[in-house]
Parts: sequence; C-alpha cells; structure tokens
Amino acid sequence: MSTVKHHQAIVGSARPQAAGGHPLRLSWPDESATQAFAEGLAAQPALRNAFISLQGTLGAGKTTLVRHLLRALGVRGRIKSPTYAVVEPHELPGLNIWHFDFYRFSDPREWEDAGFRDIFASPGLKLAEWPEQAGGMLPTPDLVIAIEPTGDTARQATLTAGSDTGRALLRAVEP
Repeated sequence: MSTVKHHQAIVGSARPQAAGGHPLRLSWPDESATQAFAEGLAAQPALRNAFISLQGTLGAGKTTLVRHLLRALGVRGRIKSPTYAVVEPHELPGLNIWHFDFYRFSDPREWEDAGFRDIFASPGLKLAEWPEQAGGMLPTPDLVIAIEPTGDTARQATLTAGSDTGRALLRAVEP
C-alpha cells in the first residue's frame, strides 16, 4: 500500500468557529423557512468557493436544504441525492458544484481512489452530507450547518464558521 502526502488545506486545520466565536442558531418552522434560508445563502458571493458540511440524523433535512440551495443557485432538472453515487456534480455558468453524501462511505481510502482530494482543491461549491463518514479526510469546512428536527416540519439549525469565508456567510444570513 502506498502513502499519499496530505494537502495542507485538508489536514491540520483549525476547528470551526462562528462569526463572533459563537454558533448561530436559527429556527425553521416549516420547509418554506428552510427554502427562504437557502435562497438567502445562495445570494452570497462568498458561497461560490465554499465548503459546507451538513450534519444531522436521517431525515433531519440535509438533502432538502441542499435541493433548495441548488434550485436557488439555478440548477434545473432533477436533483438527486448522491447517497449511492457518493457525489453528484452540477455545472452552472461560472460555477461548479459538488454535492457529496458520505453516508455509505466505508473506507477512507475510497477518498483517494475517487479523486475527491482534487475536487476539494479546486474552485467551486462543495456540499457534504455525513462528513464524519469520510474518516477525517475532508478539509475544515467553511461553514457547518447542523440540522435537528424539532417537529414534523420544524427544524433548528446551528451554523458554525470555520474560516473567513464561513464568517462572511454567517454575517450575511444572520437575522
């Protein structure tokens, strides 16, 4: 087995911090509130080269948020969950987007084999569900969005910034 040198942007990064050092907590009473948040986030120029990590249990609303975000960015047609494919790429004029779902990721060596290091080192928006399944291979996210169901359609989201880009996004979406 050969060893691969780690890309500095991917390994040894600091823990994410919120804009003022504290996470931002948002309540989304229904899916339309989730959609409104996604539309506001999509309008931010800093999003174009961000890495956003999405956390939450099965059914928390991670994929729903991503679908609303992709629609708001201009993705048309069917937006599939990448659960089985691991990644679904989307190309828009001037913007590449990769939506990852690491739920079924079983071996971090798959990371190298699939070429994900190159994707994360290139410009574009990266969205990752189930990042903990990637075995520490992911870079520090610019923004972590942890979603927790609080009712049938209600959600609480906790946003934590991990970079200047993440802090800019937090400031922009803060109510």
